[in-house]
Amino acid sequence: MRIAVVGSGYVGLVAGACFADLGHDVILVDNDQEKLAALRNGQVPIHEKFLPELLSRHRGHRLTFSDDLKQAARLSSVIFVAVGTPPTESGEADLSYVESVAREISGGINDYKVVVEKSTVPVYTSEWVRRIILRNGTDPESFDVASNPEFLREGTAVNDFLFPDRIVIGCDSDRSAGVLREVYAPLTSGSYYRRSDAIPQPDRAVIPPPIIVTSTKSAELIKHASNAFLAMKISFINAVASVCESVGADVNQVVHGVGTDSRIGSRFLNPGIGYGGSCFPKDVMAFRAVARESGYDFRLLDEVMRINEDQRQRFLRKVHRALWTLRGKHLAVLGLAFKGGTDDIRESPALFLVQALLQEGSKITAYDPAAMDRAQQAIPSGITFANSAYEAAHGADALLILTEWEEFANLDLNRLRQELKYPIVIDGRNLYDPEVMAAQGFTYYSVGRAAAHPDGVPATVSKDGKKA
Repeated sequence: MRIAVVGSGYVGLVAGACFADLGHDVILVDNDQEKLAALRNGQVPIHEKFLPELLSRHRGHRLTFSDDLKQAARLSSVIFVAVGTPPTESGEADLSYVESVAREISGGINDYKVVVEKSTVPVYTSEWVRRIILRNGTDPESFDVASNPEFLREGTAVNDFLFPDRIVIGCDSDRSAGVLREVYAPLTSGSYYRRSDAIPQPDRAVIPPPIIVTSTKSAELIKHASNAFLAMKISFINAVASVCESVGADVNQVVHGVGTDSRIGSRFLNPGIGYGGSCFPKDVMAFRAVARESGYDFRLLDEVMRINEDQRQRFLRKVHRALWTLRGKHLAVLGLAFKGGTDDIRESPALFLVQALLQEGSKITAYDPAAMDRAQQAIPSGITFANSAYEAAHGADALLILTEWEEFANLDLNRLRQELKYPIVIDGRNLYDPEVMAAQGFTYYSVGRAAAHPDGVPATVSKDGKKA
C-alpha cells in the first residue's frame, strides 16, 4: 500500500521507516528543506535504536522524501498526520499545524483516502479535520478521518512500533477500519515476525499484537488517558518516595511489594527526579484542558503536575543538604536527556536541574552519551562538556546522576572514587545500592532511601578530614 506520512519528527520519522519495513511504499512529507536534504543524504537526525538501519534499508526505495503534500496525498491511499501539537500558554494543544495540513490535503484527494491522526490530539479533532477538508470542497464520500494514536517511547520507538502492546484504530466507518487493518496486517497476521530481516524481538513482546477498533473519539481519549495514567504512576511513586524519606523506609522495597501485585505492576514505578520529554508534560496539560472544556475539573491531574514540579525542587534541596552551599562548587553531572536511550532534552528534568545549579553559582561538567549537542544549543554557556563519565567526575566536589543511561549504572566505582575530589554521589535515578556505595567509600544520596555514609562518616568529611 502507498502511504504518506506528514511530519518528519520523532513520531513521523519512526512511523515512516517502520511502515516501509512492513512492506509499504512511504512518502515522508515535510516543509523543512534542510531536514529533507539531510534525510536524503543519509543523516539520522535523532538518536533512536534501529532507526539508522531501517532508514539505510529503505531510503530511496520504499521510503522517499518530499515537500509536496498535495502530490503525496494524490499518490497515497492513507495519509498519516504526525505534525507537532505543542502546548499553548493555557495548556491546550496548538492544532494550527494539524489544521494547515488538513487544508492542504483537501487539494490532493482525487479518490478515496483515509486521513489518519497520528499526532496526539484532543477529542473532537477528527471532526474538525473532516470539517476543514469539507470546507475546501472535497466530496464527503471520498475520504474518512480516523485516529491511530502512537504509543512510542523515545529510545525504544522502533521496537514499540513493530512490537506493540496493542494497535488502536479509531474509525467511524467500516471502510476506513478495513483500510487500517490492511496497513497493520503484516503485524497482526504475524507475517512480519517470520521474516529473517525483522527487527529483533524484545522481551515481553506480544505476537501477534491485538488490534483494538474504537470510535475516533474513544481513540483520541485513549492516548491522552494512557499518558496521563503513566504520568500519575510516576508522580504517585515519587510522592511515596517522599514519605519513605520522612519515615526511614526504603522506596525500592515498597515498589517491590506494591509492583508484584498483578493488578498494579512494577512498570513506571521508578522514583526519581520526575517525568519530562515531549509527551507527558504536554499531554497531561492538554487532557486537563479537554476535561475542563467538557465541564469536568480533573483535579487529580493538577496534583500529578504539582508533584512532578516539586520533585525537582526536592532534589535541589537534597543537593544542598549534601554540599551545604553551592556557589563555586564543581559538580559532575551524568545525564542531560529527559531519559536514557534518547537525545531528546525537551522538558528534561536533568536540564532544569543543571540550569538551577548554574543560577546558584555552581560549576558544571556534564556528560551524556547522546544529548550533549542538543544541550549545548539550549545552554550555550556555563557548562563544560566531557567525553566520558570519568572525565566529568575528575576533580568534582560531587557527582549527580540525572538520567538513567545503562552505562551510568555500570560504572567502575574504584575509578570513579579516584576521579572525584570528594566521594559524594547524589543519584536522582536510584541506579545503585546504598550499602554497596557506602562499602565502596562513597557518601551516597538517592530518592526515597536513607543516605549512606562510609563507616558512618558525615557527608562532607573523610576520616582524616581530607580527600578520601
